[in-house]
Amino acid sequence: MAGFNTATPIIDYDAFIFDLDGTLLDTADDLGAALNSVLSAHDQPAVCANVYRPAASNGAVALLEAGFGQQWPTHPQQDALRQQLLTAYADNIATHSQCFTGIAQLLIALEQQQIKWGIMTNKPEFLTTPLVAAISELSDAQAIVCGDTLNVAKPSPLPLLHTAQLLDVDPSRCLYVGDAERDIIAAKAANMHSAAALWGYIPSEEEALGWQADFNWQSPIDAFNHI
Repeated sequence: MAGFNTATPIIDYDAFIFDLDGTLLDTADDLGAALNSVLSAHDQPAVCANVYRPAASNGAVALLEAGFGQQWPTHPQQDALRQQLLTAYADNIATHSQCFTGIAQLLIALEQQQIKWGIMTNKPEFLTTPLVAAISELSDAQAIVCGDTLNVAKPSPLPLLHTAQLLDVDPSRCLYVGDAERDIIAAKAANMHSAAALWGYIPSEEEALGWQADFNWQSPIDAFNHI
């Protein structure tokens, strides 16, 4: 765990809760591959990473909008295209996806300090479950709440509150880490502290700083400098 100071106990929080895409995992290339397969099937040019990566945290519709551009708002097959994208992604959900650098070490350090950790994502369960199962570093998550676990998703605070309940930790003793504004909004509404994952799929660092998270982390290593 070079570069990590694990000698100082993590004492400020009883639990860390993480967003999934763009926070724990770099899933953009698998999402981009699914998008490009749909574009190819409809005789549209493929898009490169600088087009699909900013949309990677925002769901299937955001990816399709990025891929189809000006055609998307009036496209007559939006529902069918969304299903095609989800199917293509589900078929190859963890071909390229992996933890961001430093995440594995952070999770190990949390466990060594007996700090609980869980996942709260807007990704639906039918995609979250096989993805998490394919990433060995995430096998010890003590709670996983998906976008369809409840009848609401982020920016509602309710999924985060549900995650805290599953972890048996008071929300005020939780820190939520995410790479989207809705993550910070949800954390504040849940009375949790928040950290913006600036290594993720943020629109820009300037915009992310405007979310006014409690912490703004350039990499997972920053967790050891702020707690």
